[in-house]
Amino acid sequence: MAISRRLFGTDGIRGTANADPMTAETALKLGQAAGLLFTRGTHRHRVLIGKDTRLSGYMIEPALVAGFVGAGMDVALVGPLPTPAIALLARNLRCDLGVMISASHNTFEDNGIKLFGPDGYKLSDATEAEIEAVMGTDLSGRLAAPAKLGRATRLEDAGGRYMEAAKATFPRGMRLDGMKIVVDCAHGAAYKVAPSVLWELGAEVVRVGVSPDGFNINQGCGSTVPGFLCGEVRRHGADLGIALDGDADRLIVSDERGNLVDGDQILALIARAWNEAGQLRGGGVVATVMSNLGLERFLAGRGLSLLRTDVGDRYVMERMRAEGLNLGGEQSGHMILADYATTGDGLLAALQVLAVLVQDGRPASQVCTVFTALPQTLRSVRFTGPSPLEAPQVAAAVAEAHALLAGRGRLLIRKSGTEPVIRVMAEAEDEAMVDQVVTGLCDLIAEVAHAQSDEAQHARAGR
Repeated sequence: MAISRRLFGTDGIRGTANADPMTAETALKLGQAAGLLFTRGTHRHRVLIGKDTRLSGYMIEPALVAGFVGAGMDVALVGPLPTPAIALLARNLRCDLGVMISASHNTFEDNGIKLFGPDGYKLSDATEAEIEAVMGTDLSGRLAAPAKLGRATRLEDAGGRYMEAAKATFPRGMRLDGMKIVVDCAHGAAYKVAPSVLWELGAEVVRVGVSPDGFNINQGCGSTVPGFLCGEVRRHGADLGIALDGDADRLIVSDERGNLVDGDQILALIARAWNEAGQLRGGGVVATVMSNLGLERFLAGRGLSLLRTDVGDRYVMERMRAEGLNLGGEQSGHMILADYATTGDGLLAALQVLAVLVQDGRPASQVCTVFTALPQTLRSVRFTGPSPLEAPQVAAAVAEAHALLAGRGRLLIRKSGTEPVIRVMAEAEDEAMVDQVVTGLCDLIAEVAHAQSDEAQHARAGR
């Protein structure tokens, strides 16, 4: 029987900082439980902990340290670094665990905790459930004796190690001399390393989103606000714009005209280049149910398959490993290059895009739009209480929409794994029909969610 998971979502634990579950108490218990489960053997066990630039990291980090030290693990602290850097360093430094404190693309009010195993891969659902089960037990008799407590130290060269690893993924002998690149780091974890890597490879770098103050992460910038990047590219007359999110595991690109290039186009660009170079393994690419049908058609036209998974780069990675593929990603910008990384890495993906541009010699506007995307509309509806998707009238409307799009497009409705939001996406050749379907469903879902919330309030008031 599967163990239930209350704390862990599709990407670790996430929530409002200093409110359940994202509290110091939770972080302490998580450190204790994970430390106990990953203490295997007689060697000195070590965990690597990184974070992004949120104010609440100062609360979560010491609580995690206390938990791991109490479980007998040594802790190596690296400060603000991208999530993929934590995965890479945890594996390269032979750590037993890697931990990233980040809520990714969310604003500063939220925070989260992501766990990586000694192989650098995100922990499985089953392992996360096991950790959660241990957290719910009395650990007082299982923690380390006074003489067996761990120690905490700071790893000073962690950023340099990641930068060298990133540069090593760029084609040998190739340079970015003469290229002007806008790099938007979202005031997040890559604010030092990403611009430095591009500068060391020869680019003229326009740095934006590189002044974190604990509150401005993802605020008005970064991969979730692509209009800012596109405007900066036009303003500076740059050859390309690169926007990362708060923990730098996703990438959005702007061409020199300020036109957005999303994750599907980036995936197609890299897939074509790697396939022509004989580097693409497995005859295909892994993406999620959100990726555009245009991407699927583009790959099929080149004899390549598109394998789809649930939303979440961890599920993309799991499918890649199972099928022996080395390229996968999400429309939102998570790009997994399995030859170089064990999780999404926005900087490494950007370097692959730049390599194609250098080799091609044409402007980004002529290179980066690889296929014609079908009209696609995505909207989100926030709710409280029970899921409105379970209401009969919503189920009936969804079935009607599926029937309308049958053979002409797709409809996808899903609950977010990280927040109380329902996402509605439709795509088809007929843009007006797509907008009509999504708008109608979202309005109905919002109406039902509001009614359910009112009913719940009245029920509580009547008690």
